[in-house]
Amino acid sequence: MITIKHFHHPKLTVNSWLIRENAAVAVLGKNGAGKQYVDKLLLGQLKDAEYASLTIPENQLVTLVSFETLQAVYENELKIDETDLTDEIDFGTPAKDFLPQDKLDHPFIASFHLEHRLDTGFRQLSTGESRKLLILKAILSGANYIILDNPFDDLDASSRAQLSDVLSQLKHQDITLILLLSNRQDIPKWVTTFALVEDNHLHDLSGLSVSDAQATIDTIFAFDALDKSLLERMITDKHSHNKKPLVRIKNANVIYAENHALKSADLSIDTFQHTIITGPNGSGKSTLLQLVTGDCPQCFSNDVTVMGHRRGTGETIWDIKKHLGIVSPDIHRSYRVGCNALTVVLSGFMDSIGLYKDVSASQKQQALAWLDLIGLRPLANNSFKQLSFGEQRLLLIARALVKFPSLLVLDEPTQGLDEINRRLVLDVITTIAKKQLATILMVSHREDERLPIFAQHKELQAG
Repeated sequence: MITIKHFHHPKLTVNSWLIRENAAVAVLGKNGAGKQYVDKLLLGQLKDAEYASLTIPENQLVTLVSFETLQAVYENELKIDETDLTDEIDFGTPAKDFLPQDKLDHPFIASFHLEHRLDTGFRQLSTGESRKLLILKAILSGANYIILDNPFDDLDASSRAQLSDVLSQLKHQDITLILLLSNRQDIPKWVTTFALVEDNHLHDLSGLSVSDAQATIDTIFAFDALDKSLLERMITDKHSHNKKPLVRIKNANVIYAENHALKSADLSIDTFQHTIITGPNGSGKSTLLQLVTGDCPQCFSNDVTVMGHRRGTGETIWDIKKHLGIVSPDIHRSYRVGCNALTVVLSGFMDSIGLYKDVSASQKQQALAWLDLIGLRPLANNSFKQLSFGEQRLLLIARALVKFPSLLVLDEPTQGLDEINRRLVLDVITTIAKKQLATILMVSHREDERLPIFAQHKELQAG
C-alpha cells in the first residue's frame, strides 16, 4: 500500500493519505485545483518536498495515462514521421507495437474494441482510441499502480461502459487504480473510496461513508449560474453578416491506406442551423469536421463547399478560416509553442498557433474580457504549457470565440473541463446561438450536451 503523512510541497499538501493494494480510488477536483500534481507525487516527480513519511512500494510499476502522456506519444510520432523520406504517407507506429507482443491475443484487446485497429498507425486512431490503447498498454505491461486522468473523456457511451467494466476487474489482476476525475458523473458505481483536491490540498475521504464522501464532494461542485452581464456587454453591437449557406458536403469519402476514415458522408448547414454530430469512436466525426476546416488534405478531392467557396477552386485556407472559430483535440495537440495565456486567446484573431503580428488595443481588451469570463484573468501571464489541461482547453475555447466567427466548429470542446466549467461553456455557446452571433457545429459524446439549440442532429455509424 501507499502511505503519505504530512507531505508539503508548494504545489500540493497532503496531511494523510492511505491507498490500499488492489483498491480503486477516485480523486475529484475542479480545473486548477491541483489534481495534476497528485500523479507527480505518486510518480516521485515532486522534488524538494517536506514530509513526515512517504511510503511507495519498491519494484512496483506506476503508470500514468493522461493528456500529457498522449501528447508525448503524439510528439514522438511526429519526430519519427518518415513521410518526407519515402514515397508513402507514414501514419505512425502501428497500434500493436505499443503492446507486449506475447499478449496480442489477450481478451482485454477485444474488450476495448481495438482488435480491428491493431495494424492502424497511431496518428490514424481517434483521440478516444489512442487513450484506450495507452490504458491497455499499461494493463498488459504489468503495471501495479495505474493513474488515469479523466479516462472517460473522448469516449462514446458504449466505450465508456466497456472501459468501466474492464477497470472494475483490475483488482483481480493485482492492480491498484487511481482515477483523477473532474466530473462527478464520471465516478464509476464500483468505486467506494474517494479523495478530494481543493486549492492544492488533498483530503482523504476514505474514513467517510460513500454517501458522506459524495456529499462533501457535492459541496465543492456547487454551480453558480453564468453571470450574463459581462457576456452581454461583450456581445453588444456584435452580429453575423453572413447569409450564405455555410457548409455543403456531398458523398465525401476519406481513405487512408485503403481504410475508410469516412464513407459516403453528406452534410448541409445553413446559417444558424446549429448542428451536433454524434457517433461511436472511429466513425469519422473528427474527419468530417476536418473537411469543413480544411485540415483534411482530401477536402480538395471531395465535393466540399464552405462559406460559399468550393474547395480546390482557388481559395486559400485563410480565406475560409478567417470566418471560423475552431476547437479540437488536434489544435490542442498542436499548440506546442511557448507563450502565455493571453497570447493564446489573442492568436484567435490571427488563426495562428502563437502570435506573430501586433494586435490592437481593442483586440487586447476583448481577449482580456474573455479571460475574465472564463475566470483565468489572474493567469494571463502564466505559461500555457504550465497550466492544467482543463485550463488550457478553456483558453482554446476563448481563442475560438474571441473574434466572434460566423461558424464555430467545436470537436469535443468540453474535454478535460470540470462540470462547472463545462456548464459555463455550454451556457456561452447557447447564448451565442440564441443571439444569432454564430452558427454552431459541434461533435460530442455526452447526452447532456445535446442542447435545445441544435436544430440538426447527424449521427455517424461505426465502420
